[in-house]
Amino acid sequence: MLSELSIRNFAIIESLSLSFNNGLTVLTGETGAGKSIIIDAINLLVGGRGSAEFVRHGTNKAEIEGLFQFENIKEHPVYEKAGEFGIDVEDEMIILRREISRTGKSVCRVNGKLVTIAILREIGSTLIDIHGQHEHQELMDETKHLPLLDQFGGEEISAELENYRKIYRSYQRTLKSLQDLTENEQQMAQRLDLLTFQLDEIQKAKLNPGEDEQLLEEKTRLNNFQKIYDALQVAYSSLQGEQAGLDWLGHAMSNLQEAGELDPSYQTLAETVTNSFYILEDAAREIRNELDVLEFDPERLHVIEDRLAEINQLKRKYGKTIDEILEYSACIEEELEALTNKEFHIDQLEKELSSYKEELILAAKELSEVRQKYAAALTKMIHAELKGLYMDKTVFDVMFTSDYHQFMPSGSDKIEFYISTNPGEPLKPLTKIASGGELSRIMLALKSIFSKHQGVTSIIFDEVDTGVSGRVAQAIGEKIYQLSVNSQVLCITHLPQVAAMADTHLYISKTITEGRTKTSVQELEMDERIKEIGRMISGNEITEITRKHASELLQMANELKVT
Repeated sequence: MLSELSIRNFAIIESLSLSFNNGLTVLTGETGAGKSIIIDAINLLVGGRGSAEFVRHGTNKAEIEGLFQFENIKEHPVYEKAGEFGIDVEDEMIILRREISRTGKSVCRVNGKLVTIAILREIGSTLIDIHGQHEHQELMDETKHLPLLDQFGGEEISAELENYRKIYRSYQRTLKSLQDLTENEQQMAQRLDLLTFQLDEIQKAKLNPGEDEQLLEEKTRLNNFQKIYDALQVAYSSLQGEQAGLDWLGHAMSNLQEAGELDPSYQTLAETVTNSFYILEDAAREIRNELDVLEFDPERLHVIEDRLAEINQLKRKYGKTIDEILEYSACIEEELEALTNKEFHIDQLEKELSSYKEELILAAKELSEVRQKYAAALTKMIHAELKGLYMDKTVFDVMFTSDYHQFMPSGSDKIEFYISTNPGEPLKPLTKIASGGELSRIMLALKSIFSKHQGVTSIIFDEVDTGVSGRVAQAIGEKIYQLSVNSQVLCITHLPQVAAMADTHLYISKTITEGRTKTSVQELEMDERIKEIGRMISGNEITEITRKHASELLQMANELKVT
Protein backbone atom coordinates (compact mmCIF):
# COMPACT_ATOMS: atom_id res chain seq x y z
CA MET A 1 0.00 0.00 0.00
CA LEU A 2 0.98 3.68 -0.29
CA SER A 3 2.25 4.44 3.23
CA GLU A 4 3.89 7.85 2.94
CA LEU A 5 3.59 10.71 0.47
CA SER A 6 5.78 13.81 0.45
CA ILE A 7 5.00 16.79 -1.82
CA ARG A 8 7.08 19.98 -2.13
CA ASN A 9 6.51 23.05 -4.29
CA PHE A 10 3.79 21.42 -6.34
CA ALA A 11 1.05 23.78 -7.64
CA ILE A 12 -0.37 25.50 -4.52
CA ILE A 13 1.25 22.97 -2.16
CA GLU A 14 4.39 24.35 -0.54
CA SER A 15 5.22 21.35 1.64
CA LEU A 16 3.00 18.43 2.59
CA SER A 17 3.68 15.05 4.20
CA LEU A 18 0.89 12.48 4.40
CA SER A 19 0.65 9.06 6.01
CA PHE A 20 -1.93 6.64 4.69
CA ASN A 21 -3.45 3.55 6.29
CA ASN A 22 -5.02 0.38 4.99
CA GLY A 23 -8.72 0.36 4.17
CA LEU A 24 -10.73 3.30 2.91
CA THR A 25 -9.34 6.84 3.22
CA VAL A 26 -11.55 9.71 2.07
CA LEU A 27 -10.36 13.22 1.27
CA THR A 28 -12.90 16.02 1.62
CA GLY A 29 -12.80 19.79 1.70
CA GLU A 30 -14.01 22.92 -0.03
CA THR A 31 -13.72 23.18 -3.82
CA GLY A 32 -10.28 24.47 -4.79
CA ALA A 33 -8.63 23.45 -1.51
CA GLY A 34 -6.23 21.10 -3.32
CA LYS A 35 -7.83 17.65 -3.10
CA SER A 36 -7.39 16.86 -6.78
CA ILE A 37 -3.91 18.40 -6.73
CA ILE A 38 -2.84 15.66 -4.30
CA ILE A 39 -4.17 13.05 -6.73
CA ASP A 40 -2.37 14.84 -9.58
CA ALA A 41 0.85 14.55 -7.58
CA ILE A 42 0.32 10.81 -7.07
CA ASN A 43 -0.43 10.44 -10.78
CA LEU A 44 2.88 12.11 -11.64
CA LEU A 45 4.67 9.93 -9.08
CA VAL A 46 3.63 6.79 -10.98
CA GLY A 47 4.58 8.10 -14.42
CA GLY A 48 1.85 10.53 -15.44
CA ARG A 49 2.53 13.33 -17.89
CA GLY A 50 4.16 16.34 -16.24
CA SER A 51 5.00 19.91 -17.20
CA ALA A 52 6.62 23.04 -15.78
CA GLU A 53 3.12 24.35 -14.91
CA PHE A 54 3.08 22.03 -11.88
CA VAL A 55 6.08 23.79 -10.31
CA ARG A 56 5.01 26.22 -7.59
CA HIS A 57 5.54 29.84 -8.63
CA GLY A 58 8.86 31.23 -7.44
CA THR A 59 10.56 27.84 -6.92
CA ASN A 60 13.03 25.87 -9.04
CA LYS A 61 11.47 22.43 -8.95
CA ALA A 62 8.58 20.33 -7.66
CA GLU A 63 9.41 17.17 -5.68
CA ILE A 64 7.15 14.18 -5.06
CA GLU A 65 8.15 11.05 -3.15
CA GLY A 66 6.10 8.02 -2.16
CA LEU A 67 6.79 4.98 0.00
CA PHE A 68 4.96 1.73 -0.80
CA GLN A 69 5.09 -1.11 1.72
CA PHE A 70 4.19 -4.78 1.26
CA GLU A 71 3.60 -7.80 3.47
CA ASN A 72 5.30 -10.09 0.94
CA ILE A 73 6.68 -8.10 -1.99
CA LYS A 74 7.94 -11.20 -3.84
CA GLU A 75 4.32 -12.21 -4.50
CA HIS A 76 3.44 -8.77 -5.89
CA PRO A 77 3.76 -7.98 -9.66
CA VAL A 78 6.05 -5.02 -8.87
CA TYR A 79 8.82 -7.38 -7.68
CA GLU A 80 9.16 -9.07 -11.07
CA LYS A 81 8.79 -5.75 -12.89
CA ALA A 82 11.55 -4.14 -10.80
CA GLY A 83 13.79 -7.14 -11.50
CA GLU A 84 13.36 -6.64 -15.26
CA PHE A 85 14.95 -3.21 -14.94
CA GLY A 86 17.70 -4.20 -12.49
CA ILE A 87 16.16 -2.39 -9.53
CA ASP A 88 17.03 -3.79 -6.10
CA VAL A 89 14.10 -4.37 -3.76
CA GLU A 90 14.79 -4.73 -0.04
CA ASP A 91 12.90 -4.49 3.26
CA GLU A 92 9.51 -5.13 1.59
CA MET A 93 9.28 -1.60 0.19
CA ILE A 94 9.46 0.47 -3.00
CA ILE A 95 10.28 4.20 -2.97
CA LEU A 96 9.32 6.29 -6.00
CA ARG A 97 10.62 9.81 -6.45
CA ARG A 98 10.03 12.36 -9.17
CA GLU A 99 11.31 15.90 -9.62
CA ILE A 100 10.05 18.39 -12.21
CA SER A 101 12.15 21.49 -12.88
CA ARG A 102 10.74 24.81 -13.97
CA THR A 103 12.12 24.06 -17.45
CA GLY A 104 9.83 20.99 -17.57
CA LYS A 105 12.60 18.39 -17.26
CA SER A 106 11.78 15.33 -15.13
CA VAL A 107 14.12 13.24 -12.99
CA CYS A 108 12.69 9.87 -11.87
CA ARG A 109 14.04 7.37 -9.35
CA VAL A 110 12.91 3.98 -8.09
CA ASN A 111 14.63 2.84 -4.88
CA GLY A 112 17.32 5.43 -5.57
CA LYS A 113 18.04 4.25 -9.14
CA LEU A 114 17.58 6.73 -11.99
CA VAL A 115 14.96 5.50 -14.48
CA THR A 116 13.12 6.85 -17.50
CA ILE A 117 9.52 8.04 -17.29
CA ALA A 118 8.51 4.97 -19.32
CA ILE A 119 10.03 2.63 -16.72
CA LEU A 120 8.49 4.65 -13.88
CA ARG A 121 5.11 4.31 -15.60
CA GLU A 122 5.49 0.53 -15.99
CA ILE A 123 6.34 0.09 -12.32
CA GLY A 124 3.72 2.59 -11.20
CA SER A 125 0.98 0.78 -13.13
CA THR A 126 1.44 -2.23 -10.82
CA LEU A 127 1.10 -0.07 -7.70
CA ILE A 128 -1.74 2.41 -8.22
CA ASP A 129 -4.89 2.54 -10.33
CA ILE A 130 -6.33 6.06 -10.59
CA HIS A 131 -9.90 6.70 -11.68
CA GLY A 132 -11.27 10.16 -12.28
CA GLN A 133 -14.68 11.48 -13.21
CA HIS A 134 -13.70 11.63 -16.89
CA GLU A 135 -10.74 9.24 -16.83
CA HIS A 136 -11.68 5.56 -16.64
CA GLN A 137 -8.51 4.13 -18.21
CA GLU A 138 -8.80 0.65 -19.69
CA LEU A 139 -12.44 0.17 -18.63
CA MET A 140 -13.42 2.93 -21.06
CA ASP A 141 -10.96 1.93 -23.79
CA GLU A 142 -12.47 -0.74 -26.04
CA THR A 143 -9.01 -1.97 -27.11
CA LYS A 144 -8.35 -2.95 -23.47
CA HIS A 145 -11.54 -5.00 -23.03
CA LEU A 146 -10.02 -8.19 -24.46
CA PRO A 147 -6.96 -8.10 -22.14
CA LEU A 148 -9.31 -7.45 -19.19
CA LEU A 149 -11.39 -10.50 -20.08
CA ASP A 150 -8.20 -12.56 -20.42
CA GLN A 151 -7.11 -11.38 -16.95
CA PHE A 152 -10.49 -12.38 -15.59
CA GLY A 153 -10.14 -15.84 -17.15
CA GLY A 154 -6.81 -16.39 -15.40
CA GLU A 155 -4.70 -19.48 -16.07
CA GLU A 156 -7.22 -21.26 -18.28
CA ILE A 157 -7.33 -18.48 -20.87
CA SER A 158 -3.60 -17.87 -20.44
CA ALA A 159 -2.78 -21.50 -21.34
CA GLU A 160 -5.01 -21.45 -24.45
CA LEU A 161 -3.58 -18.08 -25.51
CA GLU A 162 0.02 -19.30 -25.18
CA ASN A 163 -0.78 -22.41 -27.24
CA TYR A 164 -2.31 -20.19 -29.95
CA ARG A 165 0.66 -17.78 -29.93
CA LYS A 166 3.17 -20.62 -30.28
CA ILE A 167 1.48 -21.75 -33.52
CA TYR A 168 1.02 -18.11 -34.60
CA ARG A 169 4.77 -17.45 -34.37
CA SER A 170 5.54 -20.51 -36.55
CA TYR A 171 2.86 -19.41 -39.02
CA GLN A 172 4.34 -15.90 -39.27
CA ARG A 173 7.88 -17.22 -39.82
CA THR A 174 6.70 -19.53 -42.60
CA LEU A 175 4.61 -16.77 -44.18
CA LYS A 176 7.63 -14.44 -44.20
CA SER A 177 9.81 -17.09 -45.86
CA LEU A 178 7.15 -17.67 -48.51
CA GLN A 179 6.77 -13.95 -49.19
CA ASP A 180 10.54 -13.61 -49.54
CA LEU A 181 10.56 -16.36 -52.18
CA THR A 182 7.58 -15.06 -54.16
CA GLU A 183 8.60 -11.39 -54.52
CA ASN A 184 8.99 -10.03 -58.09
CA GLU A 185 11.38 -11.65 -60.52
CA GLN A 186 13.62 -8.60 -60.94
CA GLN A 187 14.31 -8.43 -57.19
CA MET A 188 14.87 -12.18 -57.12
CA ALA A 189 17.41 -12.00 -59.97
CA GLN A 190 19.24 -9.12 -58.30
CA ARG A 191 19.32 -10.99 -55.03
CA LEU A 192 20.61 -14.13 -56.75
CA ASP A 193 23.45 -12.17 -58.42
CA LEU A 194 24.41 -10.48 -55.16
CA LEU A 195 24.48 -13.69 -53.14
CA THR A 196 26.45 -15.51 -55.88
CA PHE A 197 29.08 -12.75 -55.89
CA GLN A 198 29.33 -12.67 -52.09
CA LEU A 199 29.61 -16.45 -51.75
CA ASP A 200 32.24 -16.60 -54.51
CA GLU A 201 34.28 -13.84 -52.84
CA ILE A 202 34.23 -15.58 -49.45
CA GLN A 203 34.97 -19.05 -50.84
CA LYS A 204 37.91 -17.81 -52.94
CA ALA A 205 39.50 -16.43 -49.78
CA LYS A 206 39.62 -19.97 -48.30
CA LEU A 207 39.41 -18.69 -44.73
CA ASN A 208 40.37 -20.84 -41.75
CA PRO A 209 39.06 -20.24 -38.19
CA GLY A 210 41.66 -18.38 -36.10
CA GLU A 211 43.83 -17.66 -39.15
CA ASP A 212 43.93 -13.91 -38.57
CA GLU A 213 45.15 -14.34 -34.99
CA GLN A 214 47.98 -16.66 -36.12
CA LEU A 215 49.01 -14.22 -38.86
CA LEU A 216 49.05 -11.31 -36.43
CA GLU A 217 51.34 -13.27 -34.10
CA GLU A 218 53.71 -14.12 -37.00
CA LYS A 219 53.67 -10.49 -38.16
CA THR A 220 54.63 -9.33 -34.69
CA ARG A 221 57.56 -11.76 -34.65
CA LEU A 222 58.82 -10.62 -38.05
CA ASN A 223 58.52 -6.95 -37.15
CA ASN A 224 60.57 -7.59 -34.01
CA PHE A 225 63.06 -10.03 -35.64
CA GLN A 226 66.22 -8.04 -34.84
CA LYS A 227 65.23 -7.46 -31.21
CA ILE A 228 64.42 -11.15 -30.73
CA TYR A 229 67.71 -12.23 -32.42
CA ASP A 230 69.80 -9.83 -30.29
CA ALA A 231 68.05 -10.95 -27.10
CA LEU A 232 68.69 -14.64 -27.85
CA GLN A 233 72.33 -13.93 -28.76
CA VAL A 234 72.96 -12.10 -25.48
CA ALA A 235 71.18 -14.86 -23.54
CA TYR A 236 73.33 -17.53 -25.22
CA SER A 237 76.55 -15.60 -24.62
CA SER A 238 75.62 -15.18 -20.97
CA LEU A 239 75.29 -18.94 -20.55
CA GLN A 240 77.99 -20.40 -22.83
CA GLY A 241 81.68 -19.68 -23.25
CA GLU A 242 84.60 -19.02 -20.92
CA GLN A 243 83.74 -17.06 -17.82
CA ALA A 244 80.00 -17.35 -18.75
CA GLY A 245 77.14 -18.53 -16.59
CA LEU A 246 77.42 -22.26 -17.26
CA ASP A 247 81.17 -22.17 -16.74
CA TRP A 248 80.76 -20.74 -13.24
CA LEU A 249 77.83 -23.01 -12.50
CA GLY A 250 79.97 -25.99 -13.53
CA HIS A 251 82.63 -24.95 -11.02
CA ALA A 252 79.97 -24.66 -8.31
CA MET A 253 78.58 -28.08 -9.23
CA SER A 254 82.00 -29.76 -9.01
CA ASN A 255 82.80 -28.24 -5.64
CA LEU A 256 79.40 -29.11 -4.14
CA GLN A 257 79.69 -32.68 -5.40
CA GLU A 258 83.07 -32.91 -3.68
CA ALA A 259 81.58 -31.51 -0.46
CA GLY A 260 78.72 -34.00 -0.71
CA GLU A 261 81.16 -36.88 -0.92
CA LEU A 262 82.86 -35.63 2.22
CA ASP A 263 79.66 -34.82 4.10
CA PRO A 264 76.33 -36.46 3.03
CA SER A 265 74.35 -33.48 4.38
CA TYR A 266 75.44 -31.50 1.27
CA GLN A 267 74.34 -34.09 -1.26
CA THR A 268 70.82 -32.61 -1.67
CA LEU A 269 72.23 -29.16 -2.35
CA ALA A 270 74.77 -30.66 -4.78
CA GLU A 271 71.94 -32.47 -6.63
CA THR A 272 69.92 -29.25 -6.91
CA VAL A 273 72.82 -27.35 -8.47
CA THR A 274 73.67 -30.31 -10.71
CA ASN A 275 70.07 -30.47 -11.99
CA SER A 276 70.08 -26.72 -12.59
CA PHE A 277 73.33 -27.01 -14.56
CA TYR A 278 71.94 -29.62 -16.94
CA ILE A 279 68.60 -27.75 -17.32
CA LEU A 280 70.44 -24.54 -18.25
CA GLU A 281 72.76 -26.48 -20.54
CA ASP A 282 69.73 -27.83 -22.40
CA ALA A 283 68.28 -24.31 -22.54
CA ALA A 284 71.53 -22.95 -24.00
CA ARG A 285 71.47 -25.68 -26.63
CA GLU A 286 67.86 -24.79 -27.58
CA ILE A 287 68.80 -21.10 -27.81
CA ARG A 288 71.69 -22.03 -30.12
CA ASN A 289 69.32 -24.05 -32.31
CA GLU A 290 66.88 -21.15 -32.49
CA LEU A 291 69.67 -18.79 -33.50
CA ASP A 292 70.74 -21.20 -36.24
CA VAL A 293 67.26 -21.36 -37.81
CA LEU A 294 66.22 -17.72 -37.29
CA GLU A 295 66.05 -16.00 -40.64
CA PHE A 296 64.39 -12.74 -41.60
CA ASP A 297 62.13 -13.09 -44.66
CA PRO A 298 60.85 -9.68 -45.87
CA GLU A 299 58.76 -11.39 -48.55
CA ARG A 300 56.89 -13.40 -45.93
CA LEU A 301 56.05 -10.15 -44.10
CA HIS A 302 54.54 -8.73 -47.31
CA VAL A 303 52.51 -11.93 -47.84
CA ILE A 304 51.12 -11.73 -44.26
CA GLU A 305 50.20 -8.05 -44.62
CA ASP A 306 48.41 -8.71 -47.91
CA ARG A 307 46.49 -11.65 -46.42
CA LEU A 308 45.46 -9.63 -43.35
CA ALA A 309 44.28 -6.80 -45.61
CA GLU A 310 42.16 -9.31 -47.57
CA ILE A 311 40.66 -10.70 -44.35
CA ASN A 312 39.92 -7.20 -43.00
CA GLN A 313 38.18 -6.29 -46.24
CA LEU A 314 35.91 -9.33 -45.83
CA LYS A 315 35.29 -8.41 -42.19
CA ARG A 316 34.06 -4.96 -43.20
CA LYS A 317 31.52 -6.60 -45.50
CA TYR A 318 30.41 -9.81 -43.85
CA GLY A 319 31.26 -10.00 -40.15
CA LYS A 320 33.50 -8.81 -37.34
CA THR A 321 35.36 -12.15 -37.09
CA ILE A 322 36.30 -15.01 -39.40
CA ASP A 323 33.75 -17.20 -37.61
CA GLU A 324 31.00 -14.64 -38.37
CA ILE A 325 32.09 -14.47 -42.04
CA LEU A 326 31.96 -18.27 -42.36
CA GLU A 327 28.56 -18.31 -40.62
CA TYR A 328 27.29 -15.68 -43.06
CA SER A 329 28.68 -17.75 -45.93
CA ALA A 330 26.72 -20.80 -44.75
CA CYS A 331 23.53 -18.71 -44.52
CA ILE A 332 23.76 -17.25 -48.01
CA GLU A 333 24.70 -20.64 -49.41
CA GLU A 334 21.47 -21.99 -47.94
CA GLU A 335 19.51 -19.03 -49.34
CA LEU A 336 21.12 -19.51 -52.75
CA GLU A 337 20.07 -23.12 -52.74
CA ALA A 338 16.51 -22.05 -51.90
CA LEU A 339 16.49 -19.44 -54.68
CA THR A 340 17.96 -21.84 -57.20
CA ASN A 341 15.33 -24.45 -56.33
CA LYS A 342 12.63 -21.85 -55.71
CA GLU A 343 9.63 -23.76 -57.00
CA PHE A 344 10.37 -26.77 -54.81
CA HIS A 345 10.76 -24.61 -51.70
CA ILE A 346 7.63 -22.58 -52.47
CA ASP A 347 5.66 -25.80 -52.69
CA GLN A 348 7.08 -26.99 -49.34
CA LEU A 349 6.38 -23.66 -47.62
CA GLU A 350 2.81 -23.53 -48.96
CA LYS A 351 2.17 -27.00 -47.53
CA GLU A 352 3.63 -25.92 -44.15
CA LEU A 353 1.59 -22.70 -44.18
CA SER A 354 -1.60 -24.61 -44.92
CA SER A 355 -0.89 -26.99 -42.04
CA TYR A 356 -0.18 -24.12 -39.62
CA LYS A 357 -3.34 -22.35 -40.79
CA GLU A 358 -5.48 -25.37 -39.92
CA GLU A 359 -3.82 -25.59 -36.50
CA LEU A 360 -4.33 -21.84 -35.96
CA ILE A 361 -8.04 -22.00 -36.80
CA LEU A 362 -8.50 -24.85 -34.34
CA ALA A 363 -6.48 -23.08 -31.60
CA ALA A 364 -8.35 -19.80 -32.22
CA LYS A 365 -11.72 -21.55 -31.87
CA GLU A 366 -10.66 -23.29 -28.67
CA LEU A 367 -9.41 -19.96 -27.27
CA SER A 368 -12.66 -18.26 -28.26
CA GLU A 369 -14.75 -20.96 -26.56
CA VAL A 370 -12.89 -20.49 -23.27
CA ARG A 371 -13.24 -16.71 -23.55
CA GLN A 372 -16.98 -16.98 -24.16
CA LYS A 373 -17.31 -19.18 -21.09
CA TYR A 374 -15.62 -16.55 -18.93
CA ALA A 375 -17.52 -13.74 -20.68
CA ALA A 376 -20.76 -15.39 -19.51
CA ALA A 377 -19.39 -15.64 -15.95
CA LEU A 378 -18.26 -12.00 -16.08
CA THR A 379 -21.68 -10.88 -17.32
CA LYS A 380 -23.39 -12.68 -14.46
CA MET A 381 -21.06 -11.12 -11.87
CA ILE A 382 -21.48 -7.60 -13.29
CA HIS A 383 -25.27 -7.92 -13.23
CA ALA A 384 -25.01 -8.83 -9.53
CA GLU A 385 -22.76 -5.83 -8.86
CA LEU A 386 -25.07 -3.45 -10.75
CA LYS A 387 -28.07 -4.74 -8.86
CA GLY A 388 -26.38 -3.69 -5.63
CA LEU A 389 -25.96 -0.21 -7.13
CA TYR A 390 -29.69 0.13 -7.96
CA MET A 391 -29.16 -0.65 -11.65
CA ASP A 392 -31.01 -3.97 -11.64
CA LYS A 393 -32.69 -3.12 -14.96
CA THR A 394 -29.33 -2.61 -16.64
CA VAL A 395 -28.20 -5.24 -19.14
CA PHE A 396 -24.49 -5.87 -19.69
CA ASP A 397 -23.01 -8.09 -22.37
CA VAL A 398 -19.65 -8.96 -23.91
CA MET A 399 -19.95 -8.68 -27.67
CA PHE A 400 -17.73 -11.00 -29.71
CA THR A 401 -16.64 -10.44 -33.32
CA SER A 402 -14.64 -13.48 -34.36
CA ASP A 403 -13.10 -14.16 -37.76
CA TYR A 404 -11.25 -17.48 -37.67
CA HIS A 405 -9.47 -16.72 -40.95
CA GLN A 406 -7.99 -13.50 -39.59
CA PHE A 407 -5.05 -14.18 -37.31
CA MET A 408 -3.81 -11.65 -34.76
CA PRO A 409 -1.30 -12.05 -31.90
CA SER A 410 -4.19 -12.19 -29.42
CA GLY A 411 -6.32 -14.63 -31.42
CA SER A 412 -9.20 -14.15 -33.83
CA ASP A 413 -11.54 -12.44 -31.35
CA LYS A 414 -12.46 -8.79 -31.04
CA ILE A 415 -14.61 -8.00 -28.03
CA GLU A 416 -16.29 -4.92 -26.62
CA PHE A 417 -18.36 -4.34 -23.51
CA TYR A 418 -21.95 -3.33 -24.33
CA ILE A 419 -24.63 -2.05 -21.98
CA SER A 420 -28.24 -0.91 -21.88
CA THR A 421 -29.27 1.14 -18.85
CA ASN A 422 -33.00 1.37 -19.60
CA PRO A 423 -35.51 -1.39 -20.38
CA GLY A 424 -36.39 -1.56 -24.05
CA GLU A 425 -33.27 0.33 -25.12
CA PRO A 426 -30.78 -1.50 -27.35
CA LEU A 427 -27.35 -2.45 -26.09
CA LYS A 428 -24.71 0.16 -26.87
CA PRO A 429 -20.91 0.24 -26.46
CA LEU A 430 -19.88 1.03 -22.89
CA THR A 431 -17.79 3.92 -24.25
CA LYS A 432 -20.96 5.63 -25.53
CA ILE A 433 -22.74 5.80 -22.15
CA ALA A 434 -23.54 9.48 -21.54
CA SER A 435 -24.93 9.84 -18.00
CA GLY A 436 -22.20 10.72 -15.47
CA GLY A 437 -24.04 9.03 -12.61
CA GLU A 438 -24.66 5.83 -14.57
CA LEU A 439 -21.11 5.82 -15.86
CA SER A 440 -19.74 6.13 -12.31
CA ARG A 441 -21.77 3.14 -11.10
CA ILE A 442 -20.93 0.99 -14.12
CA MET A 443 -17.24 1.78 -13.73
CA LEU A 444 -17.41 0.97 -10.02
CA ALA A 445 -19.11 -2.37 -10.71
CA LEU A 446 -16.47 -3.30 -13.27
CA LYS A 447 -13.67 -2.16 -10.98
CA SER A 448 -15.09 -4.24 -8.11
CA ILE A 449 -14.58 -7.34 -10.25
CA PHE A 450 -11.40 -6.51 -12.16
CA SER A 451 -9.45 -5.14 -9.19
CA LYS A 452 -9.24 -8.71 -7.82
CA HIS A 453 -7.45 -9.77 -11.02
CA GLN A 454 -5.13 -6.78 -11.55
CA GLY A 455 -3.09 -7.01 -8.34
CA VAL A 456 -2.61 -3.25 -7.85
CA THR A 457 -1.62 -2.05 -4.39
CA SER A 458 -3.88 1.02 -4.22
CA ILE A 459 -6.99 2.26 -5.98
CA ILE A 460 -7.75 5.97 -6.16
CA PHE A 461 -11.16 7.43 -6.98
CA ASP A 462 -11.25 11.13 -7.86
CA GLU A 463 -14.88 12.29 -7.56
CA VAL A 464 -16.28 9.22 -9.33
CA ASP A 465 -19.49 9.66 -7.35
CA THR A 466 -20.47 12.85 -9.19
CA GLY A 467 -24.07 12.97 -10.39
CA VAL A 468 -25.60 10.64 -7.78
CA SER A 469 -27.41 11.13 -4.48
CA GLY A 470 -29.71 9.43 -1.99
CA ARG A 471 -29.80 5.64 -1.87
CA VAL A 472 -27.51 5.41 -4.93
CA ALA A 473 -24.90 7.47 -3.09
CA GLN A 474 -25.24 5.09 -0.13
CA ALA A 475 -24.80 2.08 -2.42
CA ILE A 476 -21.68 3.63 -3.99
CA GLY A 477 -20.22 4.27 -0.53
CA GLU A 478 -20.80 0.63 0.44
CA LYS A 479 -19.30 -0.60 -2.85
CA ILE A 480 -16.17 1.53 -2.44
CA TYR A 481 -15.82 0.27 1.13
CA GLN A 482 -16.09 -3.35 -0.08
CA LEU A 483 -13.20 -2.66 -2.48
CA SER A 484 -11.11 -1.36 0.43
CA VAL A 485 -11.36 -4.70 2.24
CA ASN A 486 -8.87 -6.24 -0.22
CA SER A 487 -7.10 -3.09 -1.51
CA GLN A 488 -6.11 0.25 -0.10
CA VAL A 489 -8.60 2.82 -1.45
CA LEU A 490 -8.18 6.62 -1.50
CA CYS A 491 -11.28 8.53 -2.48
CA ILE A 492 -12.03 12.21 -3.07
CA THR A 493 -15.73 12.70 -2.51
CA HIS A 494 -18.45 15.31 -2.02
CA LEU A 495 -20.98 12.71 -0.82
CA PRO A 496 -21.58 12.43 2.95
CA GLN A 497 -22.68 8.80 2.47
CA VAL A 498 -19.24 7.90 1.05
CA ALA A 499 -17.34 9.96 3.64
CA ALA A 500 -19.19 8.19 6.46
CA MET A 501 -17.88 4.80 5.29
CA ALA A 502 -14.24 5.87 5.67
CA ASP A 503 -11.74 4.20 7.97
CA THR A 504 -9.65 7.39 7.80
CA HIS A 505 -11.04 10.85 7.03
CA LEU A 506 -8.62 13.55 5.80
CA TYR A 507 -9.77 17.16 5.54
CA ILE A 508 -8.05 19.34 2.93
CA SER A 509 -8.04 23.10 3.46
CA LYS A 510 -6.18 26.11 2.13
CA THR A 511 -5.01 29.30 3.78
CA ILE A 512 -3.51 32.52 2.49
CA THR A 513 -0.32 33.63 4.24
CA GLU A 514 1.65 36.67 3.11
CA GLY A 515 -0.26 36.70 -0.15
CA ARG A 516 0.50 33.01 -0.97
CA THR A 517 -1.97 30.11 -0.94
CA LYS A 518 -1.01 27.02 1.05
CA THR A 519 -2.72 23.64 1.28
CA SER A 520 -2.85 21.68 4.53
CA VAL A 521 -4.24 18.26 5.53
CA GLN A 522 -5.79 17.23 8.85
CA GLU A 523 -6.92 13.76 9.96
CA LEU A 524 -10.34 14.18 11.56
CA GLU A 525 -11.40 12.71 14.90
CA MET A 526 -15.02 11.70 15.51
CA ASP A 527 -16.37 15.13 16.54
CA GLU A 528 -14.58 16.74 13.62
CA ARG A 529 -15.93 14.08 11.26
CA ILE A 530 -19.48 14.81 12.42
CA LYS A 531 -18.92 18.50 11.74
CA GLU A 532 -17.41 17.90 8.27
CA ILE A 533 -20.11 15.42 7.21
CA GLY A 534 -22.69 17.89 8.49
CA ARG A 535 -21.12 20.56 6.25
CA MET A 536 -21.31 18.16 3.31
CA ILE A 537 -25.01 17.59 4.03
CA SER A 538 -26.21 21.15 4.51
CA GLY A 539 -23.44 23.53 3.52
CA ASN A 540 -21.67 26.03 5.79
CA GLU A 541 -24.54 26.42 8.29
CA ILE A 542 -24.53 23.40 10.61
CA THR A 543 -27.56 23.03 12.86
CA GLU A 544 -28.22 20.55 15.65
CA ILE A 545 -30.44 18.59 13.28
CA THR A 546 -27.58 18.45 10.75
CA ARG A 547 -25.19 17.18 13.43
CA LYS A 548 -27.71 14.56 14.46
CA HIS A 549 -28.13 13.49 10.84
CA ALA A 550 -24.34 13.25 10.42
CA SER A 551 -24.02 11.18 13.63
CA GLU A 552 -26.73 8.80 12.45
CA LEU A 553 -24.96 8.46 9.10
CA LEU A 554 -21.70 7.53 10.82
CA GLN A 555 -23.44 5.09 13.16
CA MET A 556 -25.22 3.43 10.25
CA ALA A 557 -21.92 3.20 8.36
CA ASN A 558 -20.26 1.46 11.32
CA GLU A 559 -23.13 -1.05 11.52
CA LEU A 560 -22.83 -1.73 7.79
CA LYS A 561 -19.08 -2.34 8.12
CA VAL A 562 -19.72 -4.95 10.77
CA THR A 563 -22.22 -6.80 8.57
